[in-house]
Amino acid sequence: MPNFIIKSHQKNAIYKANQIFILNKGMNSGKPQKEPFTNSFVILFQDEQDAETVYWLAYSLWKARFWHQSLVGSVIPFLRIDDFKKDFSAKTDEMMQEYELHKKQIQALRLLEQKENQLHQNIVLINEMKRVILSGYYRK
Repeated sequence: MPNFIIKSHQKNAIYKANQIFILNKGMNSGKPQKEPFTNSFVILFQDEQDAETVYWLAYSLWKARFWHQSLVGSVIPFLRIDDFKKDFSAKTDEMMQEYELHKKQIQALRLLEQKENQLHQNIVLINEMKRVILSGYYRK
């Protein structure tokens, strides 16, 4: 089971351990990232493999909009750290019960994310080609 520490990220803090950051404000609350957000929690790990495993669990929860049920606040919704710790620890324990299935799902998610990035790059190239072709009309 991955051992981790969850705490609020401080703007100028430097972490020596492996870590991931979880956005805690707005409708994208729960979104994981390897780089810090302004309003985020930090999850610190002993080794990189635990960080990678838990990153994909956090990514899955965010994509499934799991954290929307825990959002509070009327103008800018946010996650409370105590609610996040409790629910995230429970989901991590649940994931470890089905670790082999989780590993297969991580592989599938990585592949899908890679394909999504490739498609995004193709769309950028297509739009650039359209722009080049259409720019010929106003040069004349």
